[in-house]
Amino acid sequence: MTDIILVRHGHVPGISPERFRGRSELQLTERGQQQAAQTAQWLARHIRPQALYTSPSKRCVDTGHAIAECCDMAAEVLPALNDIDYGTWQGLTHDEVATKWPQAWQRWRTAPQFMRFPGGESFMTMASRAADALLFILDRHANQSVATQPVIVVTHDSIIRTILLLALNQSLSSYWRLAQEPCAINAITVEEDRCVVKLINQTAHLNP
Repeated sequence: MTDIILVRHGHVPGISPERFRGRSELQLTERGQQQAAQTAQWLARHIRPQALYTSPSKRCVDTGHAIAECCDMAAEVLPALNDIDYGTWQGLTHDEVATKWPQAWQRWRTAPQFMRFPGGESFMTMASRAADALLFILDRHANQSVATQPVIVVTHDSIIRTILLLALNQSLSSYWRLAQEPCAINAITVEEDRCVVKLINQTAHLNP
């Protein structure tokens, strides 16, 4: 059995109004830093993590660093956890993309599994990376977890949604049916014969 806590990074510029952030190196906002600190404190109070992995993106590394300090442990960067490469869409607002690439935008919103971003990667490439990251963690931490000693993974909403869909045995076309707020906590348990999703998009630990 392996218990995994999936944590989205804290708030960054480009969340509202929403932009395609992708591989942009963004600093956590003051709000994001507070969210990371609150998440770290909650995790330190309730669990004793055995390992911590982060996306190489700065917003994830910084969120992971806050958790690592509170939990008195080291974080390891896992490249496969990086966000989607949006190519030429990176940095643009959703309205800008919908105006310039209306057909591709519609495909992204209705059938993401068939999307390849102009100058970037395909959705399925990201999904394959997410699956590989999950398999790497499961191989390294097989049969080492108990409920209070999970593996923490700090990454992006795209990776988290994909892993949750895989855990739920749901089609990747359901990508938009899952919400992921900044510093949301998700929990899954992978056993020999099944995968159980225990928590999705939990933000009660964040003070208003």
